[in-house]
Amino acid sequence: QVHLVESGGDLVQTGGSLKLSCAASRNILSINAMGWYRQAPGKERELVAVITAGGSRNYADSVKGRFTIFRDNAKNTVYLQMNSLKPEDTAVYYCNAHYSIGVALDYWGQGTQVTVSS
Repeated sequence: QVHLVESGGDLVQTGGSLKLSCAASRNILSINAMGWYRQAPGKERELVAVITAGGSRNYADSVKGRFTIFRDNAKNTVYLQMNSLKPEDTAVYYCNAHYSIGVALDYWGQGTQVTVSS
């Protein structure tokens, strides 16, 4: 089991930047993949970015070139640097830890609100 705590959400203007943090309660290199998801009001939760234990990264098309996922292994923390924010980026952002050894297991943080004003 892993406990995830997100932070960094805030209210920013269009074009601004934010960095979200996700602190894990265990060694993140023992987790197959860690990612950021978001859920806007009335919409389904969607993948934003993911980083595997091996360091591979993938992004949603809507954030490519603007968002960067990276990690600090010593701090067991994964970050999401968000630049050139748009109003459509407004959502609750959730950190996810995914295990895929045998059965698939997912753990979620409590979420952090990002609001981008126009």
